[in-house]
Amino acid sequence: MPQTPALALIDYWRSGTSHRLRIALELKGLRYARSHVDLGAGAQHAADFMAVNPQGLAPVLIVDGTPLTQTPAILEWLEETVPVPALLPPDPAARAHVRALAAVVACDIHPLGNVRVLNYLRNELGQDDAAVAGFARRWTVDGFAALERLLANAPPGPWAWGEAPTLADCCIVPQLYAAVDRYGVALSGRLAAIAAAAEGHPAFIAAHPLSQPDAPKPK
Repeated sequence: MPQTPALALIDYWRSGTSHRLRIALELKGLRYARSHVDLGAGAQHAADFMAVNPQGLAPVLIVDGTPLTQTPAILEWLEETVPVPALLPPDPAARAHVRALAAVVACDIHPLGNVRVLNYLRNELGQDDAAVAGFARRWTVDGFAALERLLANAPPGPWAWGEAPTLADCCIVPQLYAAVDRYGVALSGRLAAIAAAAEGHPAFIAAHPLSQPDAPKPK
């Protein structure tokens, strides 16, 4: 029987990509050591972190001493190496649909709200905070509308693809949290149902940004 690899996660409490990876790790029931890199303070640009991930991005999952980067690749690695519980359905067409739902977030919505992009708008193009927030909100709302249209063809259930969480939910739920918390986007339809399901699920609760030790403590 293969041994479970030693896992160490370097992440940031508020990072959407970190959030989605924590969800997958919790759903798989994996134990991992955790440390954080303070993205707000620019610690991702320090030489010691750049030596681990030359992109200077979080999260990083270190597997038996080898760093893995880019959450779509890490999520696929998790599914390949820890196949139970499955985060992809067995049918090839259904798997493609779930991957597409995840990609709407990972490729289309999240990058346009990434701190690097928003800081460029603010610092290089001279946009004020209202304009920057409006930019992020615009593409978030458009992306959510596309998700709703795709979810209309998904199997019924509380999750994006039926009765159990999938890779799609790992990506969607953090984006829903960011949209509501940062930009006041109102949720409705299937996305609101997914958010409600996540609120009561132990893995999603454990992975929530405010559950992390580096999250700000309430005053």
